[in-house]
Amino acid sequence: MTRTTYFTASTLDGYLADDNDSLEWLFRQDIDEHGPMNYGDFIADIGAIVMGATTYAWVLDHNESTGEAWSYDMPAWVVTHRDFADSEHDVRFAAGDVADLWPAIEDSADGKDVWIVGGGDLAAQFAEAGHLDRIVVSIAPVTLGAGRPLFPRRFDLRLVDFARNGAFLCAEYDVVEPHAQT
Repeated sequence: MTRTTYFTASTLDGYLADDNDSLEWLFRQDIDEHGPMNYGDFIADIGAIVMGATTYAWVLDHNESTGEAWSYDMPAWVVTHRDFADSEHDVRFAAGDVADLWPAIEDSADGKDVWIVGGGDLAAQFAEAGHLDRIVVSIAPVTLGAGRPLFPRRFDLRLVDFARNGAFLCAEYDVVEPHAQT
């Protein structure tokens, strides 16, 4: 059964990036590549990834500035209303309601899991559509005070596991349901 996970890192005050979409705060942190809740173990079970336009543009810019290659060998879905150049990789551009896109995304994962790469609003859209099973977040000992929020919706989550990996507090949550408004 395909599970959908929002696997990400956040500052202690709940931001993915600063106001300029910078992740410099993240790259300064100590992490054990083979430690608890590590990326290598996580990505091994992923059959498709999904990201928004801002994340996709950031990855392209980052790769261009660092010389790094595209690092995904599975289908990559970019949910966007922007126009991007065609990619030599398996990048699929889509627009619309994520509930309508879900059957094709799930099919492209070929029985493996789906990773919501970023950002927080896109992950929340999947949660609202009933297609986000868990959130795995590595929380860094940094505060930004403002920026791109981790998850900008009210949802109830259930803590499943937690661990320390280098400087990060890593936590895994099941997505339960939208938080009841009072």
